[in-house]
Amino acid sequence: MTIDSVLLLGLAPVIALAAGLLAWRARRARIQAALLWAPEQRVARGGRAGPWLLGAACLAAGVGAAGPRWGTTETEMEGRALNLAIGVDISRSMLAEDAAPSRLQRAVRESRRLVQDARGDRLALLAFAGRSYILTPLTLDDGAVALQLDALDPDIASEGGTDLAAVLVQGRGLLTAAAEGGARALVIFTDGETQDSVDAAIEAARALRSSGVTLVLVGEGDSAWARIPLRDERGELKGYKTDSDGRVVRTTRRDDILRAVADAAGGILVPGDAADQAGAVRGVLAGLERRAIKERRREDLTPRAWLFALGAIVLLGVQAFFRKGPALAVLALMLVSGSAMAQRPSTGDRLLRSGDTAGAITAYTREASGRPGTDSALFNAGTAALASQRYAQARQLLLQAAKSLDPDIRFRALYNLGLADMLAARFQARRGDSAQRAELEQSAADEFREALLLVPRSSEAKWNLELV
Repeated sequence: MTIDSVLLLGLAPVIALAAGLLAWRARRARIQAALLWAPEQRVARGGRAGPWLLGAACLAAGVGAAGPRWGTTETEMEGRALNLAIGVDISRSMLAEDAAPSRLQRAVRESRRLVQDARGDRLALLAFAGRSYILTPLTLDDGAVALQLDALDPDIASEGGTDLAAVLVQGRGLLTAAAEGGARALVIFTDGETQDSVDAAIEAARALRSSGVTLVLVGEGDSAWARIPLRDERGELKGYKTDSDGRVVRTTRRDDILRAVADAAGGILVPGDAADQAGAVRGVLAGLERRAIKERRREDLTPRAWLFALGAIVLLGVQAFFRKGPALAVLALMLVSGSAMAQRPSTGDRLLRSGDTAGAITAYTREASGRPGTDSALFNAGTAALASQRYAQARQLLLQAAKSLDPDIRFRALYNLGLADMLAARFQARRGDSAQRAELEQSAADEFREALLLVPRSSEAKWNLELV
């Protein structure tokens, strides 16, 4: 068993004791007031358990808020899928920046798009340099694959170099071991700079073909020579990679090796200068057979806060049963006040409807600062700023709204944040500032991608991502 917040767990009994004492004092004051008004009448002294019930309910709610977790749960997932393994070259040559922003980052970007479009397929992720590593086995959990993609870095490889044969052999073993699902495909993103394993890679490619595995090689980088930059933790350039003799290492995309391996496997080579590499791979995969599969997913340390929340509700229900009059009065008051507040538009809404955008932004911002946690107010303020073309202010407000725990608000904030950066990029283009424009377009693309992780079927986000 684990607890998400030890601090909340420690505060739970203190809060419960305080709530019980306050309820006991309120009950005692009520009885004394009743005796003063009608000393000749016998005052009902029922409800002695009320303070204890309230205290127990607060204790249960506090423990639940602390985030208790224990046990395991299993869920069964069904779908029609093919078996797809993605291999990404993480050798040092992939740090060359002849592809924007680098070969490796472009490979990760295209792989992430491929993962988004392959929802429902069984996915696996491999990384390779001097040897190959299985980062995730075949699974329907595309979120796990995306998480590992974001962590790819040459430093995770224990051996340098590029052994293309190793990933072909490991990918074949992983896919041929799959007992269910449809066709098998291996997609590899690499610059093809394998040194001593060309013959072994061709032999491994032939084995893939005989096993019925479709190979798709995606070239990264340029055919012209490029240097490998060395950067510090802040991304500042420190120099370029050199060999043992102190000479600057030069690297290039080896189309001759990639074409030979693809031909041996009877596969497809997606060129490095293709504008939409993920789209080209998707076109190949669309023609492969998919079959119905089932998979059981196991989750350890399952959140159990709902049990304590249910216990608190039951205790409050018992207390309301014994104190029907006050409990029903409070409930009625909450319903009336809640409906009244729901029918009354906020100040920001009224100002926005009247056309006062600047006043609406101020009102929404004031509402958000006055009530922490009102993510919708931050979103409304940022959206109003976006509508009035105040892109910098819109970005600041929408960035805060994008931290919301509500997935709907988070998606809409990320989507509008992408719009703000995209429109700001167009403004910079009109001013002739190409550097600022490129930076804003990259930010917009990242925000649309993050929005698509929350709502993969959003055609508007996909369309705007393609635009930027």
